[in-house]
Amino acid sequence: MVDVDGLQFDAQVSRRIEAVYTTPDVVEQRQAVRAALALRPGDRVLDIGVGPGLLAAEMAGEVGPDGRICGIDISDSMLAIARTRADVPGGPGVELEQASVDRIPYPAESFDVVVSTQVFEYVEDVAGALREVRRVLRPAGRVVLLDTDWGSVVWRSNDDPRMARVLTAFEDHLADPHLPRTLADVLVKTGFTPTHQQVVPILNTGYDERTFSAGLIDIVSDFVPGHGDVTAEETAAWANDLRGLGDSYFFSLNRYLFVASAL
Repeated sequence: MVDVDGLQFDAQVSRRIEAVYTTPDVVEQRQAVRAALALRPGDRVLDIGVGPGLLAAEMAGEVGPDGRICGIDISDSMLAIARTRADVPGGPGVELEQASVDRIPYPAESFDVVVSTQVFEYVEDVAGALREVRRVLRPAGRVVLLDTDWGSVVWRSNDDPRMARVLTAFEDHLADPHLPRTLADVLVKTGFTPTHQQVVPILNTGYDERTFSAGLIDIVSDFVPGHGDVTAEETAAWANDLRGLGDSYFFSLNRYLFVASAL
């Protein structure tokens, strides 16, 4: 997770993010990421934007006591949550530091694998960040990235123009809400060879508080008032409309997974 202007990952937002990341939707997403990582005992892994530490803890169990898991995040609140998961039975303690992707606090060639989920869409200088990732990877090391194309959202509403205004306003918190469309090209230009790409969809049918999109309603509602001329009253009406759809509720979104090897 990364702080950006307007969407601050303070204690309240961090707790909401943690709740979203424990939903079955995101548990399944982490399974796809871990399959792409294909970690082995002894691997040295850096998690950029470690967030609540769920993926880091799972990776620690995979690399075992001879491996290394490091996590960086610029949010104090996220790191505080991640620290509650830092001790993993049978794995190395997860090492956590406050840092950003544009200045990774580790020497060159420190890691076999770098992973980052839902971070690079917040980054202004993606190429610069990837060069920094390349610096800390050993030769032939791998980077695994997962980001969302927010243009892929399909969200049923009784007021489609209002839905469009709210979603457009929410994109204000991102540096590039459509990053996956160009990410492969930037990987190549910064010294990587893409080896795998796949879509990781999220589909919620019927309203259920234990879904990704239900949690997203709260996050969007916190951010959008005052952005794109969307008012607090309009935001509340938008959220109430969605929560009232019941069995008619429908949400779909695509995330994209990229695996690339360092040249």
